[in-house]
Amino acid sequence: MAPAPVPLLVAAFSLLFAAATPIRDVADACSSQVQDFEHLNSTAMHLPLHHSRGPCSPVSVPSDLPFSAVLTHDDARIASLAARLAKAPSSSSARPAVTVASLYRANDDVDGVAASLASVPLTPGTSYGVGNYVTRMGLGTPAKPYVMVVDTGSSLTWLQCSPCRVSCHRQSGPVFDPKTSSSYAAVSCSTPQCNDLSTATLNPAACSSSDVCIYQASYGDSSFSVGYLSKDTVSFGSNSVPNFYYGCGQDNEGLFGRSAGLMGLARNKLSLLYQLAPTLGYSFSYCLPSSSSSGYLSIGSYNPGQYSYTPMVSSTLDDSLYFIKLSGMTVAGKPLAISSSEYSSLPTIIDSGTVITRLPTTVYDALSKAVAGAMKGTKRADAYSILDTCFVGQASSLRVPAVSMAFSGGAALKLSAQNLLVDVDSSTTCLAFAPARSAAIIGNTQQQTFSVVYDVKSNRIGFAAGGCR
Repeated sequence: MAPAPVPLLVAAFSLLFAAATPIRDVADACSSQVQDFEHLNSTAMHLPLHHSRGPCSPVSVPSDLPFSAVLTHDDARIASLAARLAKAPSSSSARPAVTVASLYRANDDVDGVAASLASVPLTPGTSYGVGNYVTRMGLGTPAKPYVMVVDTGSSLTWLQCSPCRVSCHRQSGPVFDPKTSSSYAAVSCSTPQCNDLSTATLNPAACSSSDVCIYQASYGDSSFSVGYLSKDTVSFGSNSVPNFYYGCGQDNEGLFGRSAGLMGLARNKLSLLYQLAPTLGYSFSYCLPSSSSSGYLSIGSYNPGQYSYTPMVSSTLDDSLYFIKLSGMTVAGKPLAISSSEYSSLPTIIDSGTVITRLPTTVYDALSKAVAGAMKGTKRADAYSILDTCFVGQASSLRVPAVSMAFSGGAALKLSAQNLLVDVDSSTTCLAFAPARSAAIIGNTQQQTFSVVYDVKSNRIGFAAGGCR
């Protein structure tokens, strides 16, 4: 059932109450990991990457959180992506799934910023990022580290900022305080970067009476962040890059878990990738680890010889997302019993923030039937949430067929048992795929342990097995 909208006063009006709202129960989790993270050289930046539920994750996730909560969040993200793709690029009414309305009222100006109203439906419950990946980013002068969710489907990087004039969710470690950074600056409404917010966040920018640009970022699970567009020095270890544009969040509500914010890696001028590109180039790679290990995020140069590639596909649906073409699937060496045209019946996106891969319905039905047939000696279990092909046992202890996903250009993902099945509780594992709505999405379960490179300059995505555990 869809959540009922809950009106909330946010954005410029709320941003600017003179009395700051106290930060709610901010604690530092896994502080021993602070020194293990960033490295940058002349050709690439390297960061450790952690599953949010992994042993070295710098954010804590409740140990009793049911996997159904992960799936609920995942389905909300899918709905948000579907809404984005449903909007015609030339339509003047193209807006995000969550509508944010800004109203300027000169007589309601509080603390130098114009009044603004945002009506945002908010769903309490699971934490944003429970099925996602986190790393650390340094910000400010002197630099301090902050835990960020890594997201290839988002453009604007933002993090919570003191004094959290409206609301800050709980996060690992202290909230960033702009007053402690000698390199911090708020961004004017007349700058190109303020104008670029409409494509980076899919929401219009607002402007204060003191000419401060205000961003509004909203997400498929009804979470949102509203605050000041800012610039500061972003750091990775002892190396730093000045004049990095990001959102300094003053109202951050919803389902972000204990991360400080979100690191955007989509194809947009304001993404971290594009802002670092003049120094490091237009490419990044990662290995998404399982929940029992650690992986990496690297921005910049990579070893091209280790990958097999598939071209990025141009799409007018949303030019910030990464589209590719799925061309075939095999189970136990046999192609699925469907027409090859079924694989391209929907556009296909590769996404780090989606947990369960979505396939065109015909493809999914054929895959489910083929996997169930190959595992006919394994006892079936009841469906679990959106997952309808389930078995008694755990993925690591079952005999599963070899499954491969092929992409145009010859790239392929040869899936292990942990890429194919996902354990939903202590006695049940399910096929980690579901039918698509309006777009197929290659999710992070299937990408785990592979090195994946996004070479935007060469317009290709590459896969290599064995990138991490």
